[in-house]
Amino acid sequence: MATGRRGVATAVKDLHDGEPVWAQSTYSTIAVSALTTAQRCDVLVVGAGITGALTALHLAEAGYDVIVVDRREPGTGSTIASTAMIQFEIDEPLTGLEKKIGSAKAARVYRRSLQAVKDLKALIKQYELRADWVDRDTLYLAGTSMGHRALEQEARAREKIGLPSTYLDAAALKDTYGFDRTGAIISAGAAELDPIRTCIACLKAARDMGAKIYSPVSVTTSEQVGDDIRAATNDGPDIICRHLVMATGYEVSPAIPKGSFDIVSSWAIATQPIKPQRFWRDRCLVWEASDPYLYMRATADNRIVIGGEDADVAAPSRRTAAIPAKSRKLLEKAKELTGLDELECVYSWAGAFAENPKGLPVFRRLDHVKGGYAILGCGGNGITFSVIGAQIIRDWIGGKIDPDASLFRG
Repeated sequence: MATGRRGVATAVKDLHDGEPVWAQSTYSTIAVSALTTAQRCDVLVVGAGITGALTALHLAEAGYDVIVVDRREPGTGSTIASTAMIQFEIDEPLTGLEKKIGSAKAARVYRRSLQAVKDLKALIKQYELRADWVDRDTLYLAGTSMGHRALEQEARAREKIGLPSTYLDAAALKDTYGFDRTGAIISAGAAELDPIRTCIACLKAARDMGAKIYSPVSVTTSEQVGDDIRAATNDGPDIICRHLVMATGYEVSPAIPKGSFDIVSSWAIATQPIKPQRFWRDRCLVWEASDPYLYMRATADNRIVIGGEDADVAAPSRRTAAIPAKSRKLLEKAKELTGLDELECVYSWAGAFAENPKGLPVFRRLDHVKGGYAILGCGGNGITFSVIGAQIIRDWIGGKIDPDASLFRG
């Protein structure tokens, strides 16, 4: 799951406290320019994280003149804090979403999410992006929020609409994957990747098509000037554009009504490399139907990334202060679940993300400027939702209506 979110003694060795494991990624930087003169473009994308990068690539691919700005270095906000579990499964189970928005709409959400994973894989292959993409299955374990009966019902609902999910009872789960739970759902159609490398690769591909990237730049105000939008920046030069896309994650709050989301904190750790044979079968993505839930994945260098312990903490200082305690808790839970007593916490970090009551992203037109849009990928599926948002925004700018856009208004 994307961060921005998814008594055993704790061993700590060479701890990188507060540093995501992806901070050590190669090919994770891109040359940017300083904004020294006024600029003009078709589309200004505010935010150079994974959401902005995917949006810029989709728009550049469609032939638009694109400028991307960010007040940070590209990819160093919520993106680098992501655990990058790429799933069609969203935080709200299909059976729960059916109760909230109806069966037909819920089916469309899940099918579109599955398609988004396929589309992202195709995009990475098409442009030969450095992403560390690996196809995976996902294993959704029974927990405190959904027991085995609820998971069995969830699996039937998914199978009914053609999703690649199968229920496993306790015996099959234990025999196949070694986890001691009352049941689980195994699903195909997922993946893992390196979020910072993927973000930078998308930006480089967009740049190769003519996009310009400026950093550090903050857009302070935007206003309508005839058919154009004038975006004022902190350093003075204006950017004149026909379309404006706010892709700044949960920090987009001025553009999206407060009632559409809450700010939630999540924590994650990465272990030391372990022997490949010590992993569970197929190194599938693992998460559980609990609140707070635990989720795990492998990395290319044989570490385990473990995340969860989500809490309603919005203040950055409190989020950071909680890293040691949350890290110990995550490690204890992972040891108990996997039986891998040798696990040690080497990297630990925290991140903030937006949470929507429906577990869905929010894609909206801005009220104050014509041709303005906002993307907010709520919950644990930020990267998957970013693909959908980029496609919908591209169609809106091109004068088309995506048939699923109405599902994601918040």
